[in-house]
Amino acid sequence: MYSIPLPAPRRSLSALVLGTLIACALVGCASSPRIETRPVLATRGVDQSTDLRIAESALESGDTQLAISLFEKALKADPTSRQAELGLADAIYQTGELARAGMLYARAAASAPDDPRAQLGLARVALRERRLDDASARYRRLVARYPDSAAAAEGLGATLDLQGKHGEAQAVYRAALARHPEVQGLKTDLGLSLILDRRAREGANVLLDIAGLPDAPVQARENLALAYGVLGNGQAAKSILTADMPAASAEDNLLFYQKLRERWTTPSGDEAAVRAVTPQPIARVGTLE
Repeated sequence: MYSIPLPAPRRSLSALVLGTLIACALVGCASSPRIETRPVLATRGVDQSTDLRIAESALESGDTQLAISLFEKALKADPTSRQAELGLADAIYQTGELARAGMLYARAAASAPDDPRAQLGLARVALRERRLDDASARYRRLVARYPDSAAAAEGLGATLDLQGKHGEAQAVYRAALARHPEVQGLKTDLGLSLILDRRAREGANVLLDIAGLPDAPVQARENLALAYGVLGNGQAAKSILTADMPAASAEDNLLFYQKLRERWTTPSGDEAAVRAVTPQPIARVGTLE
């Protein structure tokens, strides 16, 4: 069994799934969730340069341009630095330059095939580019090799949900939760998967365990609002949404929930409903913890 002591994920994959789903459905993808990032493998050895330490910190805090500048400087000084190369790939991935990030991850993977940060990066790019078979294969290998990795499980689960394989996704989330019951992102993802599987009441019950906690991710509350919305409890959904977003945005979401509920309750609309809730991947930079 492999164990990699890495920093925890900052953002649940369900944020990417639900956030993009709502944005695309309601405003035609005019806006999308900001991609949060944290380096997959933060190597903090005694010989690490000051620039690399600052670059990793900038990447964690979301200062992408500073991180890119410092990683490029470090890579220019030492073209063989895999940490600088992977840090630069993570930072560039955050900007949405998937082709360039993918090239950097692939180059790092070619020189160090067993580097988990490079492999996770390649899986993220595949997920974001909707190369779902490739993403699934990569995440499955990561889960097999790093069974304690919550991030690998989240990635595999999200890929399966994107493929419409909600039952398989839920099995992945539950197995990961058995190892990491403290990871709220996994419960958030599981709740959303159940909703997408048209088991909204079960999804709501999962999300209720964490949505009210002081440190609960906003995505847990948004997913709970979705569950209430498709169950027909618009007032409960509205009270949740208006705590985190402007009233106009909340009304847009409520309208989407209502339309989704109508599709799901109309037998002839089943296929269209499935297409309507197919998540659009905007994969975040994860960790292997």
